[in-house]
Amino acid sequence: MDTAIRKTQLFNASCVALVVTALAFATRGSFVEAWAGEFNLTHAQVGWIVGTAFWGFTLAMVFGGPLVDIIGLGRIIAIAFFCHVIGIVLTIMATGFWTLFISTLFIGIANGSVEAACNPLITSLYTDEKTRRLNRFHAWFPTGIVIGGLVVYLFNNIGLNDWRWAMAVMLLPTFVYGFMFLNKKFPETERVTAGFSYKDMLKSCYSPLFLFMAFCMILTASTELGTNQWIAALLANVSDNPILLLVWISGIMALARQFGGTFVHNTRPTIILLFSSILAFIGALLMGYAQGAVLVFASAGIFALGIAFFWPTMLGFVSENIPESGALGLAIMGGIGFLGGAIAQPVLGAIFDAQTAASIPAGQVLDILKAAAPGTQEALTYAQAQLAGGANTLKFVSIVPALLIIFFTILYFRKIKKA
Repeated sequence: MDTAIRKTQLFNASCVALVVTALAFATRGSFVEAWAGEFNLTHAQVGWIVGTAFWGFTLAMVFGGPLVDIIGLGRIIAIAFFCHVIGIVLTIMATGFWTLFISTLFIGIANGSVEAACNPLITSLYTDEKTRRLNRFHAWFPTGIVIGGLVVYLFNNIGLNDWRWAMAVMLLPTFVYGFMFLNKKFPETERVTAGFSYKDMLKSCYSPLFLFMAFCMILTASTELGTNQWIAALLANVSDNPILLLVWISGIMALARQFGGTFVHNTRPTIILLFSSILAFIGALLMGYAQGAVLVFASAGIFALGIAFFWPTMLGFVSENIPESGALGLAIMGGIGFLGGAIAQPVLGAIFDAQTAASIPAGQVLDILKAAAPGTQEALTYAQAQLAGGANTLKFVSIVPALLIIFFTILYFRKIKKA
């Protein structure tokens, strides 16, 4: 084992691991319609499958966070690696609802283990610039989504339309990050080096400020992860390649996180969170009303700027303002965030189904339109109903950042104090 702690190598390996979690997110977002068609599933059922990744993530964060200080960061990373490999292989071999459900659970556990280990790893490596480094680290999540979206787009255009090919590509960066972490020495977590006890850590996670931020994390994560997971399906009929809309949103997020470090470092996190909520609200609402690809992409750009700083700034705020919460605090925040994403998946799927059905012209039968051959009038009618249903679903989404505007205004004026 390398006896020296090599910050840059550990940071870079963490970024590659996060790219794999993003690839899983991006590719699954583009598989919604493919799975529904191939395995004869409803959007609500696909929502439960996709949401399982979020439940697995939450499970890994809840159990992995407290274990980080006990078994070490390296062992949590090893769990992530093996679960990624198992989950990817099982997904490729899937035959229906339950096999997709189980394989997605493994991938969720892997993704959660990456977050459970890498967030405290980075705050321990860079104690003087936590929020800035967390933003740079989490820039690789939307970057990975861009990569995954472009892979799906490329495969579709060269005739490899089977979603299993896109899943297989994920094995390459998985083995890369496994090799990069191999035999590396990991630092002790910041809680250990600062001398905070487990009792201090547990107590801090029950403080009013922490509980308030945890509640807000559910809403910020459901706004970002819930919407992005469904965006390609909700607006599938806006363009011939709706996955490019997810690529567009993720690309803007990646650039904002990667190059917004100075802005983040010099601006109060409460101001960032408040203005992010305002932009997310405006963007989601505009996407719900926009007509045509140009206006939809412009609205999506506003939405992307709104959600770009949510996740890393929430983690950075907790780490800087409640440092005694340690790895457990970061794990709870991440786990609760993905819990919000998990809850959002079947909810969005059900709303999409209901809004699509409500948009079917009187006298038409949904199942007949859904089964219509491409190019027929019935297929066109169904596509128009889906477009209207997706737009109406996004209007519902805008309610969540509207609530966040209220909550972060309260946080800005510090009406909720740390215990």
